[in-house]
Amino acid sequence: MSVIKLPLLFVGSKGEKHLYTLFDSGANLSCIGKERLNELEEPINLGRVRRLSTASEGHYIEISERVTLDFYINDVLLSDEFLVVPGLSEEAIIGAATLQKWRIKLNFEHDLVEVDPKVAKLQLV
Repeated sequence: MSVIKLPLLFVGSKGEKHLYTLFDSGANLSCIGKERLNELEEPINLGRVRRLSTASEGHYIEISERVTLDFYINDVLLSDEFLVVPGLSEEAIIGAATLQKWRIKLNFEHDLVEVDPKVAKLQLV
C-alpha cells in the first residue's frame, strides 16, 4: 500500500501551524488530532456523538466535535471540515471527501499531491 504524508500549513482563527498530514483515500472524512487544535481553532460540538469505526473489528472511537480549517497544498488555499479525533495516530488526515471536493490527485509514483489552482479559485457566479 502506498502512503503519502506531507507537512501542510493549517490556518484557523487562533493561528497557524504545520502538521504532518496523511492523505488517505480509505478514510471517508478528514480528521485532526484533538491535541493539535490549541493553536489553531476552537472546535464546535456536533450535538450528537458519532461513532467512527477503526481498522479493528468492533472497535469505535466516539467523536463529539468538528472544526473548519484552511490548509495549503502547493501554495493553493483550500478549506474543509475536520472531525476532531482524540488520540489520533496522525497529526491530520485528508480523507476521500476532501480529495473529491477539491479534485486532489495523489501521485504515489513520485510521492506528490497535485491540486489544480483553478479549482480553488473563489467565485461568485
